[in-house]
Amino acid sequence: QVQLVESGGGLVQTGNSLKLSCTHFGRTFNMYHMGWFRQTPGKGREFVAAITWNGGDTAYGDSVKGRFTISRDNAMKTVYLQMNSLTFEDTAVYFCAADWAGDGTTWHPRNEMQYDFWGPGTQVTVSS
Repeated sequence: QVQLVESGGGLVQTGNSLKLSCTHFGRTFNMYHMGWFRQTPGKGREFVAAITWNGGDTAYGDSVKGRFTISRDNAMKTVYLQMNSLTFEDTAVYFCAADWAGDGTTWHPRNEMQYDFWGPGTQVTVSS
């Protein structure tokens, strides 16, 4: 079983930065692709960013491309989301998710159904 715990959320002013972390409690973190999604009340989850099991490839949602950066440290079993130039529209609950890469299937980072485990989420609020 895998447990994911996000941290780093909080209140930040427009234009500032925030870095989220997601720690993986379980074995074989380096066999999971990792992703970040976000959700606001009344809306479905929106894809934010994802990274392959070895960090060799990344993907970003259109609304965050050029502002957010996903990275991972397999030794620390942690995936990060560096968020720069934040705007009010980035306000949401941010979730990290793990997609088992060991089955060799094609990577579909934007498809939330691909992900096997989810964290409880961390709130990010951007104020003007």
